[in-house]
Amino acid sequence: MKRTPAVILGLCSYTHDSSAALLVDGELVGFVEEERLSEQKHTKLYPARAIEWLLGQAKLTAADVEAVAYNFQPIRYLAESPAALRLALSPATRDRSLARARGFAKVAVRTQRRLRMLGRRFPSARVTPILHHRAHQLTAFAAAGWDEAAVLVVDSLGERQTTTIACGYGTLRPRTQTLEAINDPASLGYVYGAVTEHLGWRRGDEEGTVMALAALGDPARFRPLFAQAVRTTETGFRIHPGYFPTRTLTSGYPRTSRRFVAETCPERHPSESLTDVHRDLAAALQERTEQVMVYLARRVRVLTGSRRLCVGGGVATNCVSIGRIIEAGIFDEVFVPPAPGDAGTAIGAALAVHVDGCTPRPISGVAHTCYLGPSYEDQPLDLTPWPSLRQKTLGLETAEFLAEQLARGTIVGLFQGPVEAGPRALGNRSILASPLEPGVVERLNATVKFREPFRPFAPVVPAERADEFFTLGQQTPYMSMASGVTAKTRERVPAIVHANGTSRLQTVTQSQNPFMHAVLTAFGRRTGVPVLINTSLNVKGKPICGTPEMALDCLASSGLDALLLKGRWITK
Repeated sequence: MKRTPAVILGLCSYTHDSSAALLVDGELVGFVEEERLSEQKHTKLYPARAIEWLLGQAKLTAADVEAVAYNFQPIRYLAESPAALRLALSPATRDRSLARARGFAKVAVRTQRRLRMLGRRFPSARVTPILHHRAHQLTAFAAAGWDEAAVLVVDSLGERQTTTIACGYGTLRPRTQTLEAINDPASLGYVYGAVTEHLGWRRGDEEGTVMALAALGDPARFRPLFAQAVRTTETGFRIHPGYFPTRTLTSGYPRTSRRFVAETCPERHPSESLTDVHRDLAAALQERTEQVMVYLARRVRVLTGSRRLCVGGGVATNCVSIGRIIEAGIFDEVFVPPAPGDAGTAIGAALAVHVDGCTPRPISGVAHTCYLGPSYEDQPLDLTPWPSLRQKTLGLETAEFLAEQLARGTIVGLFQGPVEAGPRALGNRSILASPLEPGVVERLNATVKFREPFRPFAPVVPAERADEFFTLGQQTPYMSMASGVTAKTRERVPAIVHANGTSRLQTVTQSQNPFMHAVLTAFGRRTGVPVLINTSLNVKGKPICGTPEMALDCLASSGLDALLLKGRWITK
């Protein structure tokens, strides 16, 4: 065993959703996605701004970094090439076998080159590649703070793996042991991305739009197709190459086949109007995804015997599937970390290097938290670049003031404290609105977010009052689970109920976010309903606003009424 490095930089870089995390003597100094600082959504560039902030927080330089943990292992890609050549033995996969072998080999070489680049940036550090799914596992398990749990990771691709089942143990030194793995080309994330692209949205970005559209369709129309295209097996599932041709990791190879097009519909252009066939296709895709996710969860329960489940990987952002697992009653509690996708693997990669050392210090700062990025609390605010904006400084009763404005129907951007980890705004970079205001959903979609009219908005509620309005039966602090709703919700706040009868819920405790909890409580006193709409502080196509400048741009260029930024009330 090697000595545990004191300063470990975890990285997700060069692929998509670049991010960085810093561990110093086992304590998580911080984590931030590069897009929150660079304004480039899903950027794959080296996370220079994120790293600069992290090292500044710790008062360190690049020379102080002892280890760099990268979230992929190049050798694992290389192992797929001979396996890919065996696909030539089957007529269904023969046409792509050579391209697949070459593609995986090229990615292996490219990843090795990236490791060398990182070594040049940090000459004092040992650069360690971490198995991608292990990084996902550790991110999910350590964030839960449990001493033991099952871990299910489902994504598009990590080297060769697409699905892993593991057991996690230990809080001070969290570890995971993989019990079972499913390799590509069996990939739920690949299928969901392929259909997202077919329906006219950006793969790797707008799968959530397809999940929302699914509630408006009838899955029966394409149910037989997906039952054949994504078949469950004794130990998992497999994908029919006649519908979703084998992945190549090389451009120019479509992800859906001619047969898929013939049995569904032509590829939709983004400007084309939505029809019933598009809605039904989304519904069948979503239904099959939920079925397979629940099937996998049952498999996890059998293999691990655990009563608690952590879920990671990109498919874990499919909140309706997570809700279905909870409803099935397979586990006593289900947990999804705030950053279950690839960005979050920067944390898991750093944790892997730390726990692999001989005498690591206990882990701290990872569990039960999501507010891990830059704060900007002490920086002055200059509105000169935004001459149309006006500001006033608020007093001590800021939460009461905001609750009053929301009760009057004002739509407010909220910028406070450290930026959240992950794809959901969780009260620090949020747009808040009253769900009691007539036409609020239509107004938010059309004039504030500039997105599709069928997109729903998530509710946020104090954890102690969640059972009055929602049926989930457990806390969901990171807005990662869809919940059924009570009769009271249907009657009093129908605006936050999607067409499928669910809401993507966030529960807030006083200790988790004191300000948001105070606003909800104050709003509840005024209206009788302690529930607000909470959506991310951004517009379609832009990342969540990580900096004050991004937030001010969002206010100036959208239909937001006001922005509460660091105790200042800013209006147009």
